[in-house]
Amino acid sequence: MKLPVDQLIRPDILAMKAYPVAAAEGFIKLDAMENPWRLSQDLLVELGRQLAEAHINRYPDPSGGGLKEMLRVAAGIPGNADILLGNGSDEVITLITQALARPGATVMALEPSFVMYKLNAVFSRVNYVGVPLNHDFTLNLPVLLDAIAKNQPAVLFLAYPNNPTGNRYSRDDVLAVIEASPGLVVIDEAYGPFSDDSLMDLAGSVDNLIVMRTLSKVGLAGIRLGYAAGQPKWIAELDKVRPPYNINVLTQITARFALTHSGVFEEQAAALRRERSHLAEALAAYPGVRVYPSEANFLTIRLPEADLLYAWLKSRRILIKNLGGMHPMLENCLRFTVGSPDENRAVIAALDEYFR
Repeated sequence: MKLPVDQLIRPDILAMKAYPVAAAEGFIKLDAMENPWRLSQDLLVELGRQLAEAHINRYPDPSGGGLKEMLRVAAGIPGNADILLGNGSDEVITLITQALARPGATVMALEPSFVMYKLNAVFSRVNYVGVPLNHDFTLNLPVLLDAIAKNQPAVLFLAYPNNPTGNRYSRDDVLAVIEASPGLVVIDEAYGPFSDDSLMDLAGSVDNLIVMRTLSKVGLAGIRLGYAAGQPKWIAELDKVRPPYNINVLTQITARFALTHSGVFEEQAAALRRERSHLAEALAAYPGVRVYPSEANFLTIRLPEADLLYAWLKSRRILIKNLGGMHPMLENCLRFTVGSPDENRAVIAALDEYFR
């Protein structure tokens, strides 16, 4: 007799829901913090030539095919830090959690923040402690330091800036957290290209620090490449958990190509920062709308009956992220990815119609 699925799958997994990804075909897609611009036709043709030469019959270079050296230059990774490559930064989070999943270990993160921190704790069957932010999403340093002292986390994930709220905490506060933590502190800089600060300069020189980034937000979400930098002793241990061929051939080629044209993506990031300011000003002008400070490529707002506005924009074929239901502190919150100027004008036109 074959056992049914619900008797074989872990009960905690049965009780979960899969990570939701909304269908977006035909929409102005502003729900996933993606870069709105494709490569120019000339660059696409050049990339196509390189991809056509890929040896897809062979396994990829397990060390990344020169990517680490290029990332070191592009991201300013110090020479005394080693680099770990991941299939998106999601995989890096998974590898870190798996490597530290001793019985009784604790994963800690702020809340609300990136849901994958908690999910990976569940998947690896370790304890999870979420430490609440203040109601305005600022960091409550005394509460966090107390939680660290009480729970002694093996790893603390801290998004800098934070997702889904967009704000960046004080650098001094984050340094105090690193100093107080007995275990590893992972600074998640997924939105670093849109922020005014980075801790990458400390990677390799602080014992318990790993700085994590991704290429997804700057225009390469489709290739899934994340990376982490830290002291060689940490990276060597994490590398034992990494699948040997986790960065595929096409990703390696595309990432190397993109890094040789990094100026294109830097210009786009600068343009999105400017658009973020314009969009924030427009959103703040509507009655009842609170716009939270952001150093990411998105803006989070709060307003009464946010579900109605979300549905209105969706009816106008504009897809944003409804944060309600993700965490109690996010009720009546919506998140707008900063789009191209045309996309942002379409959003503002729809909002003008809604609020008139």
